[in-house]
Amino acid sequence: MSARIAILDYGMGNLRSAEKAFEHVGATVTVTRDHARVREADGIVLPGVGAFPKAMEAVRELGFDELIAERLEQGTPVLGICLGMQLLFDSSTELGGARGLGLLPGTVERLDAPGLKVPEIGWNPVGWRRSSELTAGLPDPCPMYHVHSFSPRPERDDDVLGMATYGSDFVSAVERQGARAGIYGTQFHPEKSSENGLRLLANFTTIAASALRRAA
Repeated sequence: MSARIAILDYGMGNLRSAEKAFEHVGATVTVTRDHARVREADGIVLPGVGAFPKAMEAVRELGFDELIAERLEQGTPVLGICLGMQLLFDSSTELGGARGLGLLPGTVERLDAPGLKVPEIGWNPVGWRRSSELTAGLPDPCPMYHVHSFSPRPERDDDVLGMATYGSDFVSAVERQGARAGIYGTQFHPEKSSENGLRLLANFTTIAASALRRAA
């Protein structure tokens, strides 16, 4: 049985392309804001395009903050993509600042890219800091497609999975293994990153399927 992936729809995500990419790697995909459907999923994806404060307002209004925490406690892995990755952290300085989900300690701050155009738009190689199920089979460094003006500053170095450089080094991928499930995040867009991005999404689907087997 293929893993069931729920892509959370809070009005600010690159939903269709993410849905199509997960379908391409064999996942059963639901784009939803229905809590019951999310509770049926084996893996949860938090996408995001836009401004952090507005995104968190929508996430809280829909009760996704509590739902994500609930599902993590129940052993369901979560993947944040682009802005969705940033929302995993404690807070952001964007547009006067806002609190995030607080699943990973740290802040999100504007890219330190003197002399370069911000946002960064385009391909940028990501170097992996350690091995991970999420990045299994990917080259190191690995070109991935980025579109962003901000990036996280994790408090814990062991939460950092991948780094890239744009003017200065920035965190492009994170991973935290909790007591029951993993929290993953990519600043880049895997759904726009060709074969390597699809491989990463396939790896997350495999992680979700493994979580399903453990729960069975």
